[in-house]
Order: sequence, then C-alpha cells, then structure tokens
Amino acid sequence: MDHSTSAEQPAEPVPPDFPAFAVSRGRHLLRTAFLLTGGDAHLAEDLLQEALGRIFVKWRRISRLDNPSGYAQTVLVNTFLSYRRRRSSSERVTDTLPDIAVDGPDPTLRLTLLRALGELPAQDRAVLVLRFWEDRSVEETAAALRLSSTAVRSRSSRALARMRATLGDTGGRTTTDPTGRKAVLGRVL
Repeated sequence: MDHSTSAEQPAEPVPPDFPAFAVSRGRHLLRTAFLLTGGDAHLAEDLLQEALGRIFVKWRRISRLDNPSGYAQTVLVNTFLSYRRRRSSSERVTDTLPDIAVDGPDPTLRLTLLRALGELPAQDRAVLVLRFWEDRSVEETAAALRLSSTAVRSRSSRALARMRATLGDTGGRTTTDPTGRKAVLGRVL
C-alpha cells in the first residue's frame, strides 16, 4: 500500500535557509543588542547567540511568518529583558575602555550616549531602542514589550528626560536627523 501524499496534498514550500537569514539579519540584530546592553559588545554577542538559538529551534514556523525579521527583533528584546531579570546580570562593565580607533563624527557623544543608555532601567532602554533606533511606532513597541501604549509613552518620556539630563546640551542638535526618522541613537552609532 502506497502512503504517498504527494497526489493528495501540494508540496509544502521549502522555508528560507536559516543560515542565510542569520547572516542577512545578524549584523542588524547585533547592533540592536549592543544598544540594549549599553555598549557591552560581549554581552550583545551572547544575547544575539541565545536569540538566534531560540529562533533556530522554531525556524520552520517562523520562516512562514509575514515578518520573520520583526519576530527575531522581538525575540532579541525578550532575551535581553529576561537576562536582566536573572540574578547573574548584576555584573557591570568597567569605565576603562581599550584604545581603539572610532569611526564617526563624535566619539565622545557616542560614549556618553552609551553610558547614559547603560544607566537606564532595562525596559526603558528597550523602549528607547525600539522607538528611536528601530523606528517602531508606539503600538509596535507596546506589542513587542507586552506593555500598553500609555506605558510605552510614559517610559519613553521618562527615559528621554533622563537621557537629556545625562547628555546635557548636545551642541544645538535636535533629537531627530534631518529626515525626521531616527533619533540621536541612529546618528551617533
């Protein structure tokens, strides 16, 4: 008896290759993880690795979604937030930075921004990164973090006020670039 189902059901499309997805989105996800961790490159790499591991396990289902990249971003943020809740996350990066060349218009502002991000509570930092680096709407951010839109707005306002207090005068710069899309996070990093 032939149990072949090829005549009964159409063949399921082959999902995109996970390694190709990881290569194409990995750099962007790493940069987001770097921002979430307040500039800790090693922790960002660890978070990305853990998030990609979680995605890989469910890749066949995730690859069929309309936006697997958005799902990956949400997994990364949730991985970061769960890491922050763990007791072992109390380790802090020292103030001593290695001497490395920095490409960019204002390395001092970049370091100050990363330090200010690092001082924010984890959820406030996640709100700022999603809203202003990832350029997500309030509703998208609320859905990703499982918060209400009101909570996202209040956290965003409170976190921006703390960032402004830490950063002080930015030399007349506005919080958005000329196109109005990305905040100072995008321009500095």
